Amino acid sequence: MKKYSIILICLIGMSLQAQWTQEKGKGYYKIGAWWLEADEHYTSTGLVDPNATRGLFIINFFGRYGLNDKVTLISYLPHTRVYQNAQVFSSGREKIPGEQFSSLGDINLGVEYQLAKKNSWAYSISLSLGLPTGKVRGGSDGSYQTGDGEFNQQLRFHLGKSYQLGKQPFYVKASVGVNQRSKGFSDEFRASVETGTKIFKDKLLALARANTIQSFFNGSLDASNSYGSIFANNVEVVNIGGEFIFKLSWGLSGSSPVIGRVLYRSPPFSTGISYQP
Repeated sequence: MKKYSIILICLIGMSLQAQWTQEKGKGYYKIGAWWLEADEHYTSTGLVDPNATRGLFIINFFGRYGLNDKVTLISYLPHTRVYQNAQVFSSGREKIPGEQFSSLGDINLGVEYQLAKKNSWAYSISLSLGLPTGKVRGGSDGSYQTGDGEFNQQLRFHLGKSYQLGKQPFYVKASVGVNQRSKGFSDEFRASVETGTKIFKDKLLALARANTIQSFFNGSLDASNSYGSIFANNVEVVNIGGEFIFKLSWGLSGSSPVIGRVLYRSPPFSTGISYQP
């Protein structure tokens, strides 16, 4: 779906094993929140332009369930709120009133298959389907989007490894894939890498990650967007961020775009509570 989907899909509880798929009959479930507010955005040429302060707040459910020891079912269900703060004159008198629009966002359903697991290495492949369940137009001017209106399918290859630095256990995992989009949107190349370790007597999992979205520019839609919406065509970004996951299954994560096109110029943050029976 979007870059925040990648972050959620990569999160598998407190395990340091290089493994993505769940065991048969077991799952991982998370209720989370993702938010962003920005008064600047990257243009289609990578320059920075101002915009009225806009924000997105997404409440989501993410789940993984092991159909068997090799096949894992994945779901992501978001509810999205888009808002714009009131614009005022320097005298303090309101110029343009604020506005907000909310609805169900774009649902993602997927499946992951474990290709192999040997020693400290693990390999898997996943297919994710992005359903156009969000609203393409909302608000008084139609620019308050909670989805992109297109059906897409993303195929990714994952690999991971557990390792040690001295006596401290770490893991590293990476993935690459292609997101094929419909309705005139350009296809995308996506990649991510993540590493982490447990600290404070295994009560805290600290990790760092980087991910990127790069457009193939093979679509027919105009990439211009005066608001830097995350649902625009030809969005490109390189994100660097991290996450802390406490043993009580509460976590906080954040990232910051260091390069971008047609995207808000502001760091998003997320938090959530997870359950892994």
